[in-house]
Amino acid sequence: MNELSLIHLIQQAKAKDQKAQTRLINMFWVDVFSFVMKKVQDNIVADEITVNVFSKVLTKLDLFDPNFQFKTWVLTIAQNTIIDHWRKKNRDAEDVTGNLEEVRNLFAKSPEELLISEEENAKILQMVASMDVHYQDIIRLRFFEEKSIKEIAEELNLSIANAKVRIMRAKKVLAELLKNNDFDNE
Repeated sequence: MNELSLIHLIQQAKAKDQKAQTRLINMFWVDVFSFVMKKVQDNIVADEITVNVFSKVLTKLDLFDPNFQFKTWVLTIAQNTIIDHWRKKNRDAEDVTGNLEEVRNLFAKSPEELLISEEENAKILQMVASMDVHYQDIIRLRFFEEKSIKEIAEELNLSIANAKVRIMRAKKVLAELLKNNDFDNE
């Protein structure tokens, strides 16, 4: 694809044209996945990071400067996402050993805390139920049934790339619903 066609495709994707977004993702998926895979050397983790990269790419398309190579910009986002992944993994490892008291307290919740937690879960389930049926299916399969992207693609009769895009969009919609309903981090 020549540079002018790519710029046109990016403009369409910025305008929320889902076909253009999917095409853009498909064009660069292998490059990004390969780049990530070299760094993390785990298919599942590389897949998750790649989905996150494209979520960020679509969210930040307005920041792309056409004077630079799009692929370089996308790979820079990938590199930063990998760095974030390793930082989080290191923090999580520290948390495992450093927060044993918190874990013990987690199992010693008061009845009031348990009730609040159940109410929050019920609200989240209501939000999922308010989503488009396709997004509900994706959320149910991915997060409640914990199915792999490949299993979801097979069950919904989608390509793996399309399943990844749908997961990314469903996560975005749910995150927005949660944010609008005071479930954002404080």
